[in-house]
Amino acid sequence: MAKLEFDQLLDAGVHFGHLKRKWNPAMAPYIFMERNGIHIIDLYKTIAKTEEAAAALKQIAKSGKKILFVATKKQAKQVVTDLALNVNMPYVVERWPGGMLTNFPTIRKAVKKMSTIDKMIKDGTFDTLSKRERLQVTRQRAKLEKTLGSIQDLTRLPSALFIVDVMKENIAVREANRLGIPVFAMVDTNSDPGDIDFVIPANDDAAKSIELILGSLCEAIKEGLEERKIEKADSAAAEAQDDEESPRRERKSKSGAKKAVAKEDQDAMNAAVASKFAKEEEE
Repeated sequence: MAKLEFDQLLDAGVHFGHLKRKWNPAMAPYIFMERNGIHIIDLYKTIAKTEEAAAALKQIAKSGKKILFVATKKQAKQVVTDLALNVNMPYVVERWPGGMLTNFPTIRKAVKKMSTIDKMIKDGTFDTLSKRERLQVTRQRAKLEKTLGSIQDLTRLPSALFIVDVMKENIAVREANRLGIPVFAMVDTNSDPGDIDFVIPANDDAAKSIELILGSLCEAIKEGLEERKIEKADSAAAEAQDDEESPRRERKSKSGAKKAVAKEDQDAMNAAVASKFAKEEEE
């Protein structure tokens, strides 16, 4: 993973916090100073926290688990969509469906409904419906696609959440906390970092800031996915080699067993002959 540089963060405006009167005192450890009534975030802490989060996300991706990206604010929607698709992870950029985590089976039923409609279109059942029914089904499919299409491949609860703006996505944070799912988040100076497992102090209102931080994390996730592929390929190669060597080992084992039996037979014959001669001498 490429390390974030101080100048990069500065150019992207990651250091800009909120007005002093809007700050949350719990963010005091991450604030460097105040300038013109605006809090300035300590970028060295931002770099350290981003690296810590990146290492954790890399391990999650390497283990084959899913990370759910959540960002419904206008500035973050397109950035999150592009970067999440790039690493093949689920995301939510429209309204957060209440109970998406705590009532996950119901959400999965709604997702399956999309699949059912798609099946109807493919097998011709859709064409047998009346014009009004087709319109209703089409609208329902479009609505489901808009809210749940990005999590269609999420067949089980995610192993982690990455959130942009924890105040706006407070419901998602509460649901994740309730289920013990770790939360990674960009936290601005007006937010409470208390419920966040991996806090990244940063400006969560600027698209450039979001893109820089999230891009760095997605690079780490991509590395984790690549390492997983390499490990799988090595494991498959090792299994194939074992399968090839197994008949050889078996043949060697049988050959060794035959030799051992032959040696035992020869020893028995020698012992019998020696015994016979011994009896003849006695007589």
